[in-house]
Amino acid sequence: MWSRRAWCGLRPATRASHVTALKTRYDAVVVGGGHNGLIAAAYLQKAGLETVVLERRHVLGGAAVSEEIIPGFRFSRASYLLSLLRPHIYKDLQLQKHGLKVYMRDPHAFTPMLEEGVGGRPPRSLLLGSDSEKNMQEIGKFSEKDARAYPVFQSHLEKIARAISPLLDAPPVDVAAINEGSLRRRVAALKTLRPLLQCGLQLGKNLPDFYQLLTAPAMKVLNCWFESEPLKATLATDAVIGAMVSPRSPGSGYVLLHHVMGELEKERGAWGYVEGGMGGVSDSIASSARAHGASIFTEKEVTQVLVNQDGCATGIVLKDGFEIHSKVVLSNATPHVTFGQLTPQSTLTPDFLKAVSQIDYTSPVTKINVAVDRLPNFLAAPNRSDSLPGPHHQCSIHINCESVDVLEKAYQECKHGRPSTRPMVEVCIPSVLDPTLAPSGCHVISIFSQFTPYWLEGGRAWTENDKEKYADSVFPALYFDVELHSVLCLSPQCVGGVTWELPVMKKCNASRRYCSQMKRHRGIVHIPLDRGKNTTSNEI
Repeated sequence: MWSRRAWCGLRPATRASHVTALKTRYDAVVVGGGHNGLIAAAYLQKAGLETVVLERRHVLGGAAVSEEIIPGFRFSRASYLLSLLRPHIYKDLQLQKHGLKVYMRDPHAFTPMLEEGVGGRPPRSLLLGSDSEKNMQEIGKFSEKDARAYPVFQSHLEKIARAISPLLDAPPVDVAAINEGSLRRRVAALKTLRPLLQCGLQLGKNLPDFYQLLTAPAMKVLNCWFESEPLKATLATDAVIGAMVSPRSPGSGYVLLHHVMGELEKERGAWGYVEGGMGGVSDSIASSARAHGASIFTEKEVTQVLVNQDGCATGIVLKDGFEIHSKVVLSNATPHVTFGQLTPQSTLTPDFLKAVSQIDYTSPVTKINVAVDRLPNFLAAPNRSDSLPGPHHQCSIHINCESVDVLEKAYQECKHGRPSTRPMVEVCIPSVLDPTLAPSGCHVISIFSQFTPYWLEGGRAWTENDKEKYADSVFPALYFDVELHSVLCLSPQCVGGVTWELPVMKKCNASRRYCSQMKRHRGIVHIPLDRGKNTTSNEI
């Protein structure tokens, strides 16, 4: 969320029904109806500010959206798992009351091996969940040493996550004010150091380990704990998923930690499927905001932020020319869109615009959503005779993750402008737990694949042939694992295909389609998490 000016005049919150006609004046305007914008609107309205949300698309949610893109099949088109929504937001906005229902996954990770079975036995696989004894049995198939180390490693990460978790909700340290501000501003800025100091005290002797996680490659961390490639590669996916980094890139260790900092149903580190798809998150937040009196509109594209002579945002202009004035404007768009496209450039300093232009949004992700008429069948864990799902079907299923070298090669190919020949693939089948997503006996499958470059080698844009070729490499990669070693008949079972219907992007490279649909700049997140690419609100 980006705001040019905060305003704190409060009055009692209104609990009126949703207003159907746009007004010309509100206390607060939120540009974009993604989940972040909706949360901001809900809190503002709850605090007494008359708030309106303006969403460009026909549906709310941004990246947290559900759509029936194939008749009878409902997909989470972009984000597909829930964990990192802050618990206090869940409680403050009463999201459960407003319809949010989550299906917990246990077990949560399944990695079938690309190998032949020995002595008539099926290929090995790695299945991880909440049962410590079962985890040790699974890991023991690859290394007894790793089996003993894994629960200690989990406890170690959880201890660090508990210590730094309060920082996620604390205001950023105002470094400039500490050094150059007035006495009053310096005192206020020093107070922002308190959560940081408390975090350091709680970390205690674990402070060097936290520093290592912030700065080191994930593999440096994992190599200190484990020796087996399947376990290290499975864990390493959390360090690189969605990020243009490899497990051997400096700073990827923090992303490894970040993915265990979530919480669901008071269970730390848990990830779950939202009933009805990820749009259920956005719908529940919107319902909470409306219950407090917020106005929310779709198909209202903002084309300009109004700025007065003092440099303060005073409202917005819609595509049809309609003006709305307000005391504060918040943007749920990226800094690239907010300051590069919506805000008059003459109102921003060259240094500021340069800082915005240097934000790195690079993402290597192509997401493909498919509908299937039966469950994938794994040689490492054959399907039941009654066709009911097995425990592994509810997991994040890791393909091409039998060794870290496979992930590294996929990254290096992308780094040089070539789509990965053996991409890292995470397959999720939410309909295994959520019956609302597909017809009986059928399923929706999310294929989250990387690494794909935004621009191809030599700065060349993707052609339709390139997209077709990449799609053909993802499915045969799965089909190869299937036919010979892991998953049986995924491709022939497809009864529906690609998710994004933009005329210029009929096939793959969801990085581009995602940006075109969601108005994001090249990437799947507003700011990458890996070190060196993180930007705090102070810097913006």
